[in-house]
Amino acid sequence: MKQNSAIVIGAGIVGLATARALAIRGYKVTIFERNEQAVGASIRNFGMIWPIGQATGPLFERAMLSRSIWKEICTEANIWHNEVGSLHLAYHDDELQVIQEYVEANHSYRECSLLDPREAILKSPAINTVGLKGALWSAEEMIVESRVAVGQVAKYLAEKYDVEFHWNTAISNISHPKVLSGDRVWEADEIFVCSGADFETLYPELFLSLDITKCKLQMMRLVTQPDEWRIGPSLCGGLSMIHYPGFQAAASLPALRKRYEEQYAIYLKWGIHVMVSQNGSGELTIGDSHEYGLVHDPFDKEFINKLIIDYLHTFANFKDWKLLQSWHGIYPKMMNGETELIKEVEPGVTVINGIGGNGMTLSFGLCEQFIASR
Repeated sequence: MKQNSAIVIGAGIVGLATARALAIRGYKVTIFERNEQAVGASIRNFGMIWPIGQATGPLFERAMLSRSIWKEICTEANIWHNEVGSLHLAYHDDELQVIQEYVEANHSYRECSLLDPREAILKSPAINTVGLKGALWSAEEMIVESRVAVGQVAKYLAEKYDVEFHWNTAISNISHPKVLSGDRVWEADEIFVCSGADFETLYPELFLSLDITKCKLQMMRLVTQPDEWRIGPSLCGGLSMIHYPGFQAAASLPALRKRYEEQYAIYLKWGIHVMVSQNGSGELTIGDSHEYGLVHDPFDKEFINKLIIDYLHTFANFKDWKLLQSWHGIYPKMMNGETELIKEVEPGVTVINGIGGNGMTLSFGLCEQFIASR
């Protein structure tokens, strides 16, 4: 019996998730990546697997499915991961009210609870305790070091499922069953285009026809904290509650947003909400901002980084605030309310894209569900 074959374009998290879902179903999978390793949005993030950001229902279930797949792969491949959970910190009564409503709406579906200041401080030594009124605790969030983990997942797929990788191979044309890189040609039964914003190059007319844009985010990393000091859970300020759809379950969220629109107008203008995660080396990843448009300034804006750090000081205390790195990432995002783009562009060729800023959280679940449903 002939083995089904598939080609995947892109070795970022969506491409790897697609390859895994196909490989466990017996496909012979070949991945083409234009660089010598994944260097796009998949490695330029917090490394957060972040179910709390998804609304209760199908997307939360997808996030939890992703989390379970991440956990399975990390355990099998000995990839560093940390099931630290998360804390959203409240310093005003309206923030606390949103958290209370969130917990009331979600406690039967998620492992979450409202903590008083004493309980919150026991979870993390990094909390700014001045004016703290309480916190939302969620146990479900997990951290990986995305810069390393994405490459380790690729190695795992190659070793366990014999997935074949062609690095430094830019695909210039696709005509099922063929993909071409210059004069070189490969064939497969099915082709999946998972190349992030690069799919615009392969399908420019399709890209222009879609209600899609690109998001630029700015992030930073602080140095390894001294004496193996750990912050515990990932920490978030109140601005994150108006950023993530999961918090729309709180009836008083519009009132909180209205205050932020007055008090933090410049933060909202640049799409800033502030979070921090810690990797296995003790470094702190902080961010981020969101600028939308088809073309972005290639230079980072120093004032955005300053706004992020200033707001971070309102809810976090670290041992060492020295800046190690700053960078930006760019990812495609659907603007019509859709949470992903899955489109058959010709028989046998499917684009999987447009997951927005949720690639680490949703990709494994999305691709598992999509491949399983065909």
